[in-house]
Amino acid sequence: MGLFSHSKQQYETLQKGIAPTKESFLAKLTRTVLGHSTVDDEVLDRLEETLVTSDVGVETAVKIIEKLQERVKRDKYISTAELNSILRAEIAQLLRQETAGLPAGFDAPLKSRPYVILVVGVNGVGKTTTIAKLAYQYKQAGKTVMLGAADTFRAAAVEQLTMWAERVGVPIVQQGMNADPASVAYDTLQSAMAKETDVVIIDTAGRLHNKVGLMNELGKIRKVLQKLMPDAPHEVLLVLDATTGQNAIEQTRQFTAATQVNALALTKLDGTAKGGVIIGISDQFKIPVRYIGLGERMTDLQIFHPDSFVETLFDNK
Repeated sequence: MGLFSHSKQQYETLQKGIAPTKESFLAKLTRTVLGHSTVDDEVLDRLEETLVTSDVGVETAVKIIEKLQERVKRDKYISTAELNSILRAEIAQLLRQETAGLPAGFDAPLKSRPYVILVVGVNGVGKTTTIAKLAYQYKQAGKTVMLGAADTFRAAAVEQLTMWAERVGVPIVQQGMNADPASVAYDTLQSAMAKETDVVIIDTAGRLHNKVGLMNELGKIRKVLQKLMPDAPHEVLLVLDATTGQNAIEQTRQFTAATQVNALALTKLDGTAKGGVIIGISDQFKIPVRYIGLGERMTDLQIFHPDSFVETLFDNK
């Protein structure tokens, strides 16, 4: 989907939200080609450094440079003016991951009813507010929503989610702190099925005592959900904080080892120049970036459109 997948207001929010990343990236790109009219080994070396320092990640940066080297070898002559369009196309390609089964937007038809979203991620990344924004957006799109407070290991988690549920005006199933998370998840889905709810969003613990504990807990939640609905959860959403840069890649590695993540949300893009991490995560893990957080308002959580993101990133107006 391209630029016209956004309303004018959404596109302006996107422009404003990724401005810190864009300004940093374009400034580095300008310095990369300074004094050069054609792309040579020196420009490619500088470009690799630019990509790495823009939090794209070493592995993905090397992949992009190798593609450019192939192009230079084939065409013999590439002007620095052409570099932007080639780089733009390569980055857009890396960001386009298969989104089969995921709704195209908040108002799009759902593959199942209820459509179950299991939300995972470490504490502090904006998981609770992301859940609230998802609930708000789906509700605004005319869908009924129910929340499940299955992060029962952290004292404030249940309280915070309950507060957001009241603010957004959606029901929540919760059993308090130290309750069995799988039991909460089961009761949430059971209640949602009985009430014919459209969307179920279940919060989970950000971190247990060790990775094995996390893996076991998420596996248990998945198993009890499937007793009621064999294909649930439909979306396992990993929430990441864009301001952490390369740490977000490590978190993705840990959570993809623990559960079957099929969607990503990057929060706090508006507060960082490290938005390039989207490119590295999408490329390395082949998981679609599903949502991006561009501010504190409920509407500032947007469905991610790779072409719009790349167009904005390279727009030097």
